[in-house]
Amino acid sequence: MSKVLKEFKLSTWSINNKMTVFVIIGMIFLAGIFSYQSMPREAFPEIVVPEIFVSTAYPGNSAIDIEKLITRPLEKEINGISGVDEITSTSIEGFSSIKITFDFSVTPTEALRKVKDKVDAAKSDKDFPKDLPADPTVTELNFAELMPIMNINLSGDFSIDELKEFGEYLEDEIEKVPEISKVEIRGIQDKEMEISVDLYKMEISKISFNDIAQAIQNENMTVSGGDLLENGLRRNVRVIGEFKSANEIADIIIKQENEEIVYLRDIATVTFKEQEKQSYAREFSQPVVMLDVTKRGGENLINASTQIDAIIAKAKESYFPSNLHISKTNDQTNDTKTMVADLENSIILGIILVVVVLLFFLGIRNALFVGIAIPLSMFMSFIVLNALGVTLNTMVLFSLVIALGMLVDNGIVVVENIYRLLDEGYTKIDAAKYGVGEVAMPIIASTATTLAAFFPLAFWPGMMGEFMRYLPITLIIVLLSSLFVALVINPMLTSVYMKIKEDEVNFKKIVILSVLLFSVGVILVIAGLILGIKGLNAAGLLFIVAGLLRVINTKFLTPATEWFQNKFLPKLENFYERTLQYSLRGKRPKWFFIGTFGLLFVAILLFMAFPPKVLFFPETPPKQVYVYLEYPIGTDIEVTNKLSIDVENKIQNHLKKFEVDGKNVLITSVIGQVGEGTSDPNRGQDGGTTPNKARVTVDFVKFIDRGDINTEDVLIEIRELLKDIPGVDIIVDRPADGPPAGAPINIEVSGDDYEQLLATAEDIKQFIKNKNISGIEELKLDVEQGKPELPIIIDRQKARRLNVSTGQIGDALRTSLFGKEISTFKDGEDDYPINMRLTDKYRYDKAALINQKITFRDQSSGKIVQVPISAMAHTEASSTFSAVKRKDLDRVITIASNVLEGYNATELNDQIKEVLEKYDMPKNISISFTGEQEKQAEEMAFLSKALLIAVFFIFFILVAQFNSTSTPIIISLTVLLSLIGVLLGLIVFRMEFVIMMTMIGIISLAGIVVNNAIVLIDYTNLIMVRKRLEEGLSAGALTKEIIYESIVEGGKTRLRPVLLTAITTILGLLPLAIGININFMTLFTEFDPEFYIGGENVAFWGPMSWTIIFGLTFATFLTLVIVPVMYLLLNNLKFKLNRNQ
Repeated sequence: MSKVLKEFKLSTWSINNKMTVFVIIGMIFLAGIFSYQSMPREAFPEIVVPEIFVSTAYPGNSAIDIEKLITRPLEKEINGISGVDEITSTSIEGFSSIKITFDFSVTPTEALRKVKDKVDAAKSDKDFPKDLPADPTVTELNFAELMPIMNINLSGDFSIDELKEFGEYLEDEIEKVPEISKVEIRGIQDKEMEISVDLYKMEISKISFNDIAQAIQNENMTVSGGDLLENGLRRNVRVIGEFKSANEIADIIIKQENEEIVYLRDIATVTFKEQEKQSYAREFSQPVVMLDVTKRGGENLINASTQIDAIIAKAKESYFPSNLHISKTNDQTNDTKTMVADLENSIILGIILVVVVLLFFLGIRNALFVGIAIPLSMFMSFIVLNALGVTLNTMVLFSLVIALGMLVDNGIVVVENIYRLLDEGYTKIDAAKYGVGEVAMPIIASTATTLAAFFPLAFWPGMMGEFMRYLPITLIIVLLSSLFVALVINPMLTSVYMKIKEDEVNFKKIVILSVLLFSVGVILVIAGLILGIKGLNAAGLLFIVAGLLRVINTKFLTPATEWFQNKFLPKLENFYERTLQYSLRGKRPKWFFIGTFGLLFVAILLFMAFPPKVLFFPETPPKQVYVYLEYPIGTDIEVTNKLSIDVENKIQNHLKKFEVDGKNVLITSVIGQVGEGTSDPNRGQDGGTTPNKARVTVDFVKFIDRGDINTEDVLIEIRELLKDIPGVDIIVDRPADGPPAGAPINIEVSGDDYEQLLATAEDIKQFIKNKNISGIEELKLDVEQGKPELPIIIDRQKARRLNVSTGQIGDALRTSLFGKEISTFKDGEDDYPINMRLTDKYRYDKAALINQKITFRDQSSGKIVQVPISAMAHTEASSTFSAVKRKDLDRVITIASNVLEGYNATELNDQIKEVLEKYDMPKNISISFTGEQEKQAEEMAFLSKALLIAVFFIFFILVAQFNSTSTPIIISLTVLLSLIGVLLGLIVFRMEFVIMMTMIGIISLAGIVVNNAIVLIDYTNLIMVRKRLEEGLSAGALTKEIIYESIVEGGKTRLRPVLLTAITTILGLLPLAIGININFMTLFTEFDPEFYIGGENVAFWGPMSWTIIFGLTFATFLTLVIVPVMYLLLNNLKFKLNRNQ
């Protein structure tokens, strides 16, 4: 048979320039190891979202007033910015928060600049409040900084001041760490110099708040008088007047008139004290001073944790007393280390399985040729990813797991083809050149089709796209790297080292070498155990394994490999040949073709008849449980704290059932926090002190230490435990896996009239509740009208006649109740506010407040006048809104709920929509379903579009390769038919259909399943050309027999690489799909493999892994049988058409 010989220029260059390629290999290894070590570690990729927050504090104003005075003017200006996607705002008592979400075409820096400019414009407006305590703050949202990476808790037999001092020392030291953004101390209060004014004495003395403030401000200062020249020296003249103590402030003269002197001590008490309690912190119900540590976005979490541990250790050694107890809780570092290590170990286990399979199919030498693609491709990927600033997160690592089997595919085809030509008698050089030449274009095309599948995913819009885009980017990089290895490095190595038969080995020498390696290993292990050096243990075990493998390979693996290659594979090939011949004879091709599409139809019907549970995002076993407690706004922090203590005790008592020998084997901590920093991030961040809110965090031990305890069940138990507590909203939740998507049931009610809006939202909630729809946890409104209010109604005519303004009345009441910062007290390097307010006796006395006298000097008479507020105003007890929420300049109230375990959120939303069709909606009120359902619809639409685009790209590449449309149609049909495996797999094993992961798995399949079909058909075409030349036929002239024989021969020849590429891809994913976890680091250093099955990674990545495994398994059958059948039908059709012509 005459050969059609081809060469590929790049491969020929590498074969002719061996030393250059060896240097490239060395550089890849060195640079790859360095890049891998230097890449920051994260559990999930950092999301850079162009979202900006504008926060404005205006204490003492109601939510309605905040909306009117602050929020609306700011929104009006901001709305004119180009590129704004959404504006949402929350106005609560004393605080306005506006979130501006931009299109991802706008960079965060640009978005920040644009918003700052508009906020400055709003501030300059004459109607914007001029008495704000601070300007509106404009900040960029960073998801990495929403939640602390750890809590550091200080406790012991110390006063709160001493614990605060220790906490501030750690705060200062930890904030010096470059990776740390901020450290906030909880459980303590800042101090203040309080001037507590006696209302009765102040009025008797005819003194006003302004008199006191002016006297303090005029005295509390240090003034520079300039330089005095004296005897040739210049001395700086300074007037030192800053206060040194509370007594010094109390001795200030406030009024001196007609020899009557009024000191501040005569009408007020001055004390240096803690400010009103704004937070509490506890660990296992014991009070602690807690440090919330937040990491900067994009920084190395593990490095930060290591430095913090060093700071704590140094402080214990040199600064802290020995009886100070320090604990770290809610430490994300442990979770990150576990998730990253598990995926790294999955990669190692996958490599072992892939190499073992390669060993049996190709022999040890050829397996090494192919296997070298794994480390080289990964190191090349690490170099590129590190250069792009990508962190080493679970998204990147899972991409490497997916690629693990695929990145050897090209090497398998190249090495197997070179070996075949070498076996036919070609020299090493010629076999390498022609072997690559025959398959270069097919593997380039197959790689291009795989890349085409992932390419649309790289342009995934929105927040989810920012989160998931690392998967396609990493896969594209690693697959291009593997193509480089297959076309450049593999040909060179095979041209030097490939052999048909292995050299004869002297078993005696092998035994001696193995015993030597084994002995050295044992010595190193013993030394490591004695000296406590884990590195010696690892080195020793490696020597022992190497010694054992030499013997095992010689006595067992080599004979087993020879039997597999020389006995089993030929029988398998013969069986496949007979099967293929059977399938291609007579009318069977048509029946196989019809039957396959019939099976697809049946699979779709079964999927519709027995639909799996549909999830938007995978749910992992919770590592923590968050219990969010929220009383109505206005609740005193002491009331909230009492409830939090009760909840903490209830949870701890319930979890005592997991105690063994006095130690709880399930939890590491129960943390209670009240006040500041306790808002649920999924429901929006609130500004201010939030005295009505608390959070209890239950932290579980690592998955491997939980035994058979399911933390999902524990979460449900805690939810049941707390469900009947009256008068408080309680949400029991888990940490979010991936970017926030909103509640699974989220109904937005929009309108202008807030009272009507609130009444309608409450009515809708009750209407749905009365329908008794099973699966809804509890519908809640994000706004309530339970905030008590005491409006002061001013009679403006009376006030004008009495020469009193609204501003004077408001300032007097605000200073009386809330207080006013009038100056600053300096103590060393620390600054403390000097706050003035009424004593508690009058401060919380409604009658005293409304009857207090406004004291001022009448400008016409020059006399001091006192006018009671009650003479020109009265009170009306009422209630107001807890908050005013707005979205895109419209007022909105959200009705939201979680979904109980075992229920489908999509089905529940469909039931609610059906119910609301019968609700009589007011004309000026509209509703929309948002949250998780909105995101789910958006992402499903994109993924469906991405799949269609991927198939189009694949088809276009195939048309370009084959210069035909019919052959690409056959290959593209394998994508559709591979869905049979996916659908049947989900149905048979009752697995969840996770929209994000299953859909990405299907898109990945589109690029994977066509690869073998491309190589098979391309090689079949090559055989057809050879046979046509052998028969002396003209171009395009083929007989049915030539077509039949070419398809059978092509299928038989490509059986090994087809099986091998499918098996390696499946085995690469299998450890993660099943959840097999082996810690190779601890295995070699501590002789503990930490083996377990399951974990967070399998729950998160399992759906995608199984999708690919199910689809690829069935697609392999398609490639080996159905593709040849369809190709035969196509060529027979062409033959008939040509004959007719």
